[in-house]
Amino acid sequence: MTRVSSNYHTHTERCKHATGDVHAYCAAADQAGLTVLGMSDHTPLPNDQWISVRMYLSELDEYCAEIVAARAAFPDMRIATAFECEHDDAWLSFFNDVLLGEKGADYLIGAAHWFPHQGEWMGTFRNVITPERLRSYTEYLIRIIENDTYAFIAHPDVFAASYLEWDEEAEACTRAICEAAVANNKPLEINGYGLRKQKVQTPSGERCVYPWIPFWDCAAEYKLQVIANSDAHRPQDVAASIVETKAFAIERGLQLWEPDSSVW
Repeated sequence: MTRVSSNYHTHTERCKHATGDVHAYCAAADQAGLTVLGMSDHTPLPNDQWISVRMYLSELDEYCAEIVAARAAFPDMRIATAFECEHDDAWLSFFNDVLLGEKGADYLIGAAHWFPHQGEWMGTFRNVITPERLRSYTEYLIRIIENDTYAFIAHPDVFAASYLEWDEEAEACTRAICEAAVANNKPLEINGYGLRKQKVQTPSGERCVYPWIPFWDCAAEYKLQVIANSDAHRPQDVAASIVETKAFAIERGLQLWEPDSSVW
């Protein structure tokens, strides 16, 4: 049986679309037998952009303090301070100097819940509905992949939530993402949250939001690394779907990767 000892993608109630505080997730992780837990809530942004789905900048210190307290309460568990981040060059100094520097974050996750298209930000879950928008998403994700600030890339196949059919454009964009991941030695995440979400209805039938099978079948042709995470939004899900996503990776011959937690 595939062993589950770590989860590097975990949210808290501060993001406004999850439940439970840091202590609750750590208690659930301890009960589930995890030895490594990454607390990686959606980062606050300097201008409090997209504040409906992330903590306010004013909550940053409290979030970090909760993680410090959890380390004292669960001394046998490695607990990381981390953040899931959208990318913009204007935010890089905040990510590097404040989050990784001043606050001592252990790693940052790159993500594309939004993507820039023709001068405006669009939500990925609903708006990747044309090949042109898919190309904009792909170009944006590749910029994230190419940036050393991010340890790995969350759910690179999230565009499947709104781009419903596998076609030549989806394959071309998938290959571009995978080529960038290999060139930059950047692991891609197989995200278990998509297995727990409501299924997507497509012209070809019902499927999971992600992992999107054709995306990862294509990715298996490349010598890239993947990380399997729960993307927990409830304490009881802190170890959920990791067995399945690891098995999904192993079945396709994808190389599993974990961050080096020896320094925290």
